[in-house]
Amino acid sequence: MERVIQLRIEKLPEGVYLATSDDVQGLVAQGRTIQETLEISRDVAKKLIEVQAGSVADRLPETRQSFEYPLIVAV
Repeated sequence: MERVIQLRIEKLPEGVYLATSDDVQGLVAQGRTIQETLEISRDVAKKLIEVQAGSVADRLPETRQSFEYPLIVAV
């Protein structure tokens, strides 16, 4: 089953990206790009949810057929 987790991603002064989440306690991921940070975040979230015996998954909303996604375009 898929769940939706809200991430907060910020670019650090060192040039890397840091992802955290209020939805999954302990989720912290860092990557050189946003894409890498998202991939690492997905792996970390999955492991944390498994360790916490699914109690987190029960609180998270299920994925929907449509959703909003901020698309960043450099012009």
